[in-house]
Amino acid sequence: MLRMNWEELYRQGDAFWDRGAWSPPLEQYLERHPVTGRALVPGCGRGHEVALAVAQGLDATGLDIAPTGVAEARALYPTLAGRFVIGDLFQLPEDLLGAFDVVLEHTCMSGLPLALRADYRRAMDLALRPGGLLIGVWFIEPDLKPGEEGPPFPFSVPDLTALFAEGYEILADYVPDVAFPGRLGRERLRVLRRVS
Repeated sequence: MLRMNWEELYRQGDAFWDRGAWSPPLEQYLERHPVTGRALVPGCGRGHEVALAVAQGLDATGLDIAPTGVAEARALYPTLAGRFVIGDLFQLPEDLLGAFDVVLEHTCMSGLPLALRADYRRAMDLALRPGGLLIGVWFIEPDLKPGEEGPPFPFSVPDLTALFAEGYEILADYVPDVAFPGRLGRERLRVLRRVS
């Protein structure tokens, strides 16, 4: 299976990746390093990072392939309901192409198997304007039970570096000192600027 059936997981009430709040490392970074402009949150789910982005002054759009996830985001954040869009990151609507100054990444990449990572990179290239920032909290090498494949799917720091080796420069890169319970030391915050 290349892609999870995210819609079915939402319908079953099995959004196991949702922690009920926005990412602590992402919040910490944005508070310390304010950014402006239009932001995309891919795989926004229930919309927590979109709410964070708006609270930090960004003009944010959340995109998710699961209609139930988007409906739950709209119900959870009714004042932001118009910011949540149903759509496929790998087939971005034309009005989203090159439209963003910032992409906020949290859990989208870790939900993708290796076979889709080049497609993710291509989507970032299409969404971001030249000079745009990809600010990510990347879930590195999650613990999997024997025989378990994911999601989250295994992803290493060298894999992350290789994926964005061409066309991006690293502006920040560190292991955050804040995290959801059970994730401390298992995430990496990396900020990339699109240079070409």
